[in-house]
Amino acid sequence: MSSTPVPAVLVAGGATMPMIGFGTWRISGNDAYRAVLTALEAGYRHIDTAAGYGNHHQVGRALADSGIPRHEVFLTTKLPPNSTGRERQALERAVGQLGVTYVDLWLLHYPPRQDPLPAVWQAMAELSDEGTARTVGVSNYTTALIDTLTRETGRTPAVNQIPFGPARFDPQILVEHAERHVTLQGYSPLRHTDLEHPALTAPATRLAATPAQVVLAWHLARRVTTLPSSTRPDHIRDNLTATQLTLSADELHTIDNLDQRAVTPSAPRAAP
Repeated sequence: MSSTPVPAVLVAGGATMPMIGFGTWRISGNDAYRAVLTALEAGYRHIDTAAGYGNHHQVGRALADSGIPRHEVFLTTKLPPNSTGRERQALERAVGQLGVTYVDLWLLHYPPRQDPLPAVWQAMAELSDEGTARTVGVSNYTTALIDTLTRETGRTPAVNQIPFGPARFDPQILVEHAERHVTLQGYSPLRHTDLEHPALTAPATRLAATPAQVVLAWHLARRVTTLPSSTRPDHIRDNLTATQLTLSADELHTIDNLDQRAVTPSAPRAAP
C-alpha cells in the first residue's frame, strides 16, 4: 500500500474525492476484477466505472472481496445518454450490479450530437437528492454545454470528466471550470503524450521516477483529478506513488508547454 496519503478535493455537494483514481475503461471480465482488487490493495480509494464498460459486476466483486469498508471508497459510474425517462431504473440497475446501496458520483456520460440533455440531467439531479447517487456530474462536456444545463435546470454539475493530459493542456479550461465551481477530472492522462519527451524524462531522472509518474504528479499539481488505468500490477502500484513526487515550478511550466496545441473536450461517439 502507498505510504503517502492520496490528496483529495472537495467537490460541490460536500463529497471528498481522492485525486488519483483507478480507471476501468476497456478492462472487462476477470481482468477487471483482478485489476480493481490490486488497485484497492495498493491503496486506491477511488474507482471509476460506467454502465457502458460492462464491468459493474467485476468492480463490485473486487470491492466486496477487498474487505475495505464501503464508505472508504469513492465509487463513480456513468449513465448512458440514451436513458431518457429511465434514469431511476438505470441507477438502480447500476448499484445492484455493483452490489452497493449508493454511488459517490454519477456522471452523464456524454452529450450526443452536442445536445446537453437537460431533461436527463434534471432527472439525475433530482435522484441525487434521494441519496442513491450522492453527487452528480457530467463527462465529455464543454463549459458551454454545462452553462446550458445550469441555465435550463438551475443545477450545475459538480464534476466534469474530460480527456486531459500534457498534450491537451489548456489553462483556459482550468479557469472556466474554476469559475463555475466545477471540479475538473481528467481521464486517459497518458494518452497522446510522448513519455520520452525531455520535459518528462528530465524530472523523472531527478526524482528517480518514471515519466508516467511525472505526468500524474503534474495533474495533482494542477489540481486536476486523474484516472490512470492498467491491468499490470506493477503499473497500478507505480501510478499511485506519483503522490510522493514534487515537481519544481520550472518543471511544471515546461510540462504545461509540452504541446501548445490545445485540445478542446468534445463528445466522442464512444466515450470513456
